[in-house]
Amino acid sequence: MSDQGTDEGYARGLKNRQISMMAIGGAIGTGLFLGAGAAIETSGPALIASYAVAGVVIFLIMRALGELLMYRPVSRSFVDYAEEFVGRFAGFATGWVYWLMWVVTAMAEITAAGIYVQYWFPDIPQWVTAAVVLGLLFLANLISVKVFGEFEFWFSMTKVVTIVGAIVLGLAVIVFGIGPAGEHATFAHLVSDGGFLPHGAGSALLALQSVMFAYLGVELIGLTAGEAENPRVVLPKAINSVMVRIGVFYVGALVVLLSLVPWTEFHDGESPFVRAFDAVGIHGAAGIIQFVVLTAALSSCNSGIYSTGRMLRTLAVHRSAPAAFGKLSKRQVPAASITASAIVMAAGILINAVVPEKAFAYITSVATVGVLWTWGVIVVCQLVYRRRSDRGELPASEFRMPGAPWTGYLALAFLALVVVLLGFGEDTRVALYVTPIVALVIGVGYLLSNRPSRVKQRA
Repeated sequence: MSDQGTDEGYARGLKNRQISMMAIGGAIGTGLFLGAGAAIETSGPALIASYAVAGVVIFLIMRALGELLMYRPVSRSFVDYAEEFVGRFAGFATGWVYWLMWVVTAMAEITAAGIYVQYWFPDIPQWVTAAVVLGLLFLANLISVKVFGEFEFWFSMTKVVTIVGAIVLGLAVIVFGIGPAGEHATFAHLVSDGGFLPHGAGSALLALQSVMFAYLGVELIGLTAGEAENPRVVLPKAINSVMVRIGVFYVGALVVLLSLVPWTEFHDGESPFVRAFDAVGIHGAAGIIQFVVLTAALSSCNSGIYSTGRMLRTLAVHRSAPAAFGKLSKRQVPAASITASAIVMAAGILINAVVPEKAFAYITSVATVGVLWTWGVIVVCQLVYRRRSDRGELPASEFRMPGAPWTGYLALAFLALVVVLLGFGEDTRVALYVTPIVALVIGVGYLLSNRPSRVKQRA
């Protein structure tokens, strides 16, 4: 199977260890560390089931992406696959939606960073921290993809090691009664205080919006294909590790946290990890966890700058964005695209200055709509590709999605359900108000980019 077109001018500077660690830690971000606080408050222990069910769907989506990547591994994968299997408008829309999604997500991450830093320095405004974080990571991404990869490797390593340590420590407290919390820590907390479903099954459904945002970023592995040293070896391994990651870092971590402290003691705006280890009473534990959740925010923002730069360059290469964004610097990074994306991300600083108490909820709900579209397009492309390959029109991928096409239909139905559920929350409903505006802008942009003169130029 040909790898033609995978390079696209990029340097293959991402090592296997970096991509593997990005796959393990890439989806561990503020959705779990910060957003889970509000979800626990409204759903109780039922949140564990929400993460588990959504995790199965995420694994199916990643296997769909994996089948496409092994068919043709390209760093502009989402746009290329959408154009090839759905149509030019689908590619145009997917590229811009994914770019906007990561711009908005980076806003959420710098928001979270501002909240985390206030743990140590409560007098520093959120927007100041947001500005500093964005500026530093912007500069790091301009240097080279190797610098991005090394930053991401150590960010992810820090998150993974600490969460595993936190789970082991929490289990020791629960099983052996270690520390002040040991006397009260018990797995019985999962069914006490109103039971496993204290607010009914509906609350577990409504939590899916924050749950899906927590998984945002798993698809980023697809953008690394053009800069990976050995994509056909490392990408399938990274994708198959998704279920283990979800089982340990989400389901396992929540089981431990909700056993250390009753779910009624977790609240919106407070990291559940910090709350749990404050209760443990181990000197410095809460501060360490706070540092790690700050690292998670930096990691996700770093990924956001990386992905938006590559996607905007892809749009320029496809003549769906100004040609200036298609150029690479001497260091083989899309400097112009990274710079433009970071400038738009700076709007998050303004949001933090104007409505700091609502910034995270508003931003994450809008980002969730973007990732739902992207994931849905991935599944649709896989369904079309599988039909064509089964008819012998295209070569078959050696990494096939299990249970297709029915698993694909299941994933699409689940994503549609989450879109509907966004309308039931006061803070999440803003995403549905913004979506038609974004769709209109993208539609107008598509018509302008397909004017006769531009179509002739592309030809």
